[in-house]
Amino acid sequence: MIIPIPTNKERFIIHLRIKAHRPMELGIQGYDPKYRHTYYLRRKARFVKTNEQRTFQLRFPVSSKKMELLIFDKNAMHDRNFSVVSFKVEPMEALSLWASESEHRFMKFAVSFSQKAGHTRVGYYDSPNGEFLFHYVDAITDGSGKELITPARTHRLMPRVQISRRLFLDYSIPIRVAILAHEGCHWFLNTRSQKTADLCGIKKYLDYGFPKIEAIYAMTKIFGSYPELVGQAQLDRTRDLVHFIEEYIHEKETISYT
Repeated sequence: MIIPIPTNKERFIIHLRIKAHRPMELGIQGYDPKYRHTYYLRRKARFVKTNEQRTFQLRFPVSSKKMELLIFDKNAMHDRNFSVVSFKVEPMEALSLWASESEHRFMKFAVSFSQKAGHTRVGYYDSPNGEFLFHYVDAITDGSGKELITPARTHRLMPRVQISRRLFLDYSIPIRVAILAHEGCHWFLNTRSQKTADLCGIKKYLDYGFPKIEAIYAMTKIFGSYPELVGQAQLDRTRDLVHFIEEYIHEKETISYT
């Protein structure tokens, strides 16, 4: 099932309720139909009971001029195993990012690049005022030419981020933004601590309005691709990130009720 959405680059939320007519695994994708590798959202959900209903809140803090929402049964070639009970689109709250002017410019540049990364060639990309530089490469390698698992890394002495095109092609736009926000925090905070950059970056990501689920995907997808290299440090990073996101969401909900 494909639902066209005239998004016109606006911020919005989709409230979607699905009824499964049998146990199934549902897939939801929001994408720009004009370009490949341009997913604004990728979600999956398992329905374990017949006639089970679930409600989804799909957040799109950035969008293209036109988008399509694809809802499908991941194990069937037809749409007869589910139905859309309700579908509502509403504007998202205004952007509220607590950051310096330079950090705002970096996030704007990171979001813009993330939207184009799926159909952009390798090369050097400057921010509009030349303040930041993204070096888009086929793959990030070490001194001997061996590919590294990191999707991006920041220069220690200048605001320059090297980005792996091979890895970015497979990521949704929110995951790309989460990764670049992390790298930006390494520069702005002048820190080599992964945990510090994790928490700083994910706060900017969440402040921008991106969904928390994609933030967790950003961490688990990277480590999940290389399970043989995952150790206690990576598990601790993921645990700390999930805890921070839960606390962030709880604080937001508490404020909204006061």
